[in-house]
Amino acid sequence: MKNKILILILLASGIIIFFAFDLDRFLTLNYLKNSRQDFHAFYDLHPFSSIFAFFLIYVAIVGLNLPGAAILGLAGGALFGFTLGVITISFASSLGATLACFFSRYLFRDYVQRKFGDKLEKVNNGIKSEGSFYLFTMRLIPAIPFVVINLVMGLTPMRLRTFYWVSQVGMLPGTIVFVNAGKEIGKITSVSDIVQPSVIISFMVLGIFPFFIRKAVSFVKARNTNKTS
Repeated sequence: MKNKILILILLASGIIIFFAFDLDRFLTLNYLKNSRQDFHAFYDLHPFSSIFAFFLIYVAIVGLNLPGAAILGLAGGALFGFTLGVITISFASSLGATLACFFSRYLFRDYVQRKFGDKLEKVNNGIKSEGSFYLFTMRLIPAIPFVVINLVMGLTPMRLRTFYWVSQVGMLPGTIVFVNAGKEIGKITSVSDIVQPSVIISFMVLGIFPFFIRKAVSFVKARNTNKTS
């Protein structure tokens, strides 16, 4: 009980500090664009500290369900480049999601039950029939809110380590798309840069990604249904 109270105090303090000091102003594209040169100068001097700080911030944003994860996804590509951005954000987002799931399961069960109880039966039935693949498909569909998945899955019997690795794999395609788009944003220094083919292609992929994923998931589900029938 004491541990729960302590964790709740720490969580509440983090959320209060975030909004009281208006920290979300740092999680905008304009701020990232304007401060990119300063960050790169700091990164050149302190590469490990920069990556580690970004990692912790991303974990905290996702774990506390605070706004800004999408912007940070783009920022990772703009600040670190494609490969390092994907690796950093992939692990940070999965760890943050697992923390949010943990908080939902052990600290906010009653609240989540009241708010999302109508979705819980469907999710439990999906897990019962499809196992971890059900979470995998949920992770692939951008139309399902990231926060809702983390909270609702906390009320299911799925083990946290299973939730973690399935989320790691399921969120990877979306992470790749966002980081690649962010990498192209980082190259834009003038209006003329926006019409470069690499920039246009990245944002086209970002736009059609949800449609493609929905079609792919529907195809796999239909194939599995035909096998079992």
